[in-house]
Amino acid sequence: MAERRRGAALEKALLDAAWEELADHGYARFTMDAVVKRAGTSPPVLYRRWSNREELVRAAIVHTLREARLDTPDTGSLREDVLTLMREINATRVQLITVMNIHLAGYRQETGTSPADLLDPLVTGRADALDLLFDRAVERGEADPERLTARIRSLPFDLLRLEILTTFAPVPDAALQEIVDTVFLPLVHGPGA
Repeated sequence: MAERRRGAALEKALLDAAWEELADHGYARFTMDAVVKRAGTSPPVLYRRWSNREELVRAAIVHTLREARLDTPDTGSLREDVLTLMREINATRVQLITVMNIHLAGYRQETGTSPADLLDPLVTGRADALDLLFDRAVERGEADPERLTARIRSLPFDLLRLEILTTFAPVPDAALQEIVDTVFLPLVHGPGA
């Protein structure tokens, strides 16, 4: 007989099951019943926590993004830190990026949320990790803090996501280096760098 899950273990199992349903079937075919079946639990257990599929989907997204957060690299160089992080995303997050951007289009349309709402770095903890990476670069004199706007900070990762969504496959390393060397670094260096 299987041990009964409770508390955080039960919530994790429910959110993992919800994410797996989204990844396998997309939002259009996502149902609370399918999550119940996949998690091996009962409807009341699920509905006590989330009253509808929109709430459950949002909770599953936040849960998955928190669990998928990568360690902040500290190579001693902004270029290598950004490339290391991009390479890790490229190697391990193609499915996550695809699900977030394609399978959830119906969710965004139905709820009026934007992709940015779902990827809120304050909710997922990504903001602190990137702040640390860029703060180190400023301390080392590799980046002008005036140039490190929110858009510039996200630029290499936005371009990586675009490349993945164009091919649904990992991006060649040469393209990652081109994004960093040709597009990103010239924007963060101060005059005369």
